[in-house]
Amino acid sequence: MSGPTISVHINEIRRSLPAGTDLALVKRRYKSDADVLVVNGFPADESCVLEDGDRIVLIRRGEKPSLRELEALLTARHSPGVHSRLKKAAVGIAGLGGLGSSVAIALARTGVGTLVLADFDLVEPSNLNRQQYFLEHLGAVKTEALSGLLSRINPYVQVRSHQGTLNPDNIPQIFRDCEVLVECFDRAEEKVMILETAAEKLPDTFLIAASGLAGYGRSNAIRTFRLGERIFLVGDLVSAARFGHGLMAPRVGIAAHHQANLVVALLMDPELASAEALEIAEDGGGTSKE
Repeated sequence: MSGPTISVHINEIRRSLPAGTDLALVKRRYKSDADVLVVNGFPADESCVLEDGDRIVLIRRGEKPSLRELEALLTARHSPGVHSRLKKAAVGIAGLGGLGSSVAIALARTGVGTLVLADFDLVEPSNLNRQQYFLEHLGAVKTEALSGLLSRINPYVQVRSHQGTLNPDNIPQIFRDCEVLVECFDRAEEKVMILETAAEKLPDTFLIAASGLAGYGRSNAIRTFRLGERIFLVGDLVSAARFGHGLMAPRVGIAAHHQANLVVALLMDPELASAEALEIAEDGGGTSKE
């Protein structure tokens, strides 16, 4: 290529082009059937002349990108090395309600390679105030509904679904390959059961539980605590659901993304993630490690 050139990214692949190249030429050369042209995050037309450093995305509406192309586009904003690590990981999610459905979607968007989903329940109208389902899912099995949603977000994530009640006998088998298990149950007795089961029968698996999410109180009261070497707890540890103080999408979502963020941190650097969590003090509060 003679003459001055510019360096751009086209669908996250670096290309060298002659200076003065417009989008029309790029479209003809790299994706002639594209009907959406984006330059640096904004819609553009074919007459747009490109500049050095521009990031171009060429899209054909409704088309399923190849695995390589989708990975490049989904993970373009990740730090180097993050995607290759997450792609190899398997994460379990026990319970697919407000917490679990949000955790699963966050991890699918992040590029975790395998998600193991477990729930016995159906989608009910009362779920729609905080769970990641839609009207058309009413009456559907949650494992099937969420699996379908995840396939629409990232069809290359492997999803293994288990529809049924979890107990101390089947939990070790269902989640045996998971590096991290996220507890997303509603009832206190179920939370205790999975915590005890994981501690005893999944000693090499990180467990991230949750407690204290109800209402619309202070966002910053929801924190991440460490109960032991491999067990963590997210929430404010106080705000239980009760009459007039129910579970709502904003606060449940905050806690779910605490859980999802901790999953990523543990997969990338478990020692650092553990060190940055708060320890549970004897009085039930937290004491900072900082």
